[in-house]
Amino acid sequence: QVHVVESGGGLVQAGGSLRLSCVASGSPASIHTFAWFRGSRRDLLAQITTSEYTYYDDSVKGRFTISRETGENTVHLQMDSVKPEDTDVYYCNARGRAGTAMFDLWGQGTQVTVSS
Repeated sequence: QVHVVESGGGLVQAGGSLRLSCVASGSPASIHTFAWFRGSRRDLLAQITTSEYTYYDDSVKGRFTISRETGENTVHLQMDSVKPEDTDVYYCNARGRAGTAMFDLWGQGTQVTVSS
């Protein structure tokens, strides 16, 4: 069984930086795509595939950077020049395969609060 856990949320001042991390652990798994979402509507912010293809929503393009550790089921979201409107709960999503089973899993979320 694969579990997805986020970490790194917290309080940061506007203009500052924060780094979120997400680890997919448990049964041996191959993660094809990691993605970061935020809010109750789960708005897609950024995603990265095994081929290092990345996508960014316009709201974070140029400020946030998604990266994954080579050979590890770990992804990071570097948040720079944060704004008060970035305040929200951030969720990690991992899609891949464990054995013959495909999965699409979410973490529990991590709160990011940006003070003005």
